[in-house]
Amino acid sequence: MRNSLRRIRLAGVLLALSAIAPLTGCASLGTKPWDRDLLATKAMALNTHPHITAADDHIYFSKEGSTGGRGFEGGGCGCN
Repeated sequence: MRNSLRRIRLAGVLLALSAIAPLTGCASLGTKPWDRDLLATKAMALNTHPHITAADDHIYFSKEGSTGGRGFEGGGCGCN
């Protein structure tokens, strides 16, 4: 009988935790103003070498036969 009470209590605690967990998922939305200086460093940039990225883009778009890309829909041979 004692084991069944422990199991019921444990199930209740797990149920309560699983009900509360989704409420804490969005507790921190966005970056705080005092943390933005750390994220603005050169090491955190997606494009740390703009010359290499520009050359890669030129090669890609020359082979693809399209311009744009990177956030734009479309593409193809451009033979319209």
